[in-house]
Amino acid sequence: MFIVAFISATILPAQSEAVLVALVADGGHSPWALVATATAGNSLGSATNWLLGLLAQRFMTTRWFPVSPSRLLKAENWYHKYGRWSLMLSWMPVMGDALTLAAGIMKEPFWSFFSITLTAKLLRYVAIVGLYMAVS
Repeated sequence: MFIVAFISATILPAQSEAVLVALVADGGHSPWALVATATAGNSLGSATNWLLGLLAQRFMTTRWFPVSPSRLLKAENWYHKYGRWSLMLSWMPVMGDALTLAAGIMKEPFWSFFSITLTAKLLRYVAIVGLYMAVS
């Protein structure tokens, strides 16, 4: 569960939600231990994105940097407008990965970044398990 959750927080494709539900349905593990494991893996995967964003700053002026200065400025303005609380959407597929990377590029302090993303990811996994348990 940890590895799939970690990978799914990066740009690599993985479905931690499906694995979580399958493991809960199997009944061989505590649902809340699975939630804790998924949250830890997914949060650390997002922290990896944050670190990559922080490290990417040194390459922003190179020709081959994948984001143009104008797009980077737009992203910066958007991030400053909506602020760190936009990281509550870090659980969303694709967009969440971009947000966590952008937080590193925008030099969001690590502890505020980590506490917000951990909360968002925990709430998502609790909701998934709670919903599954309610309908099964």
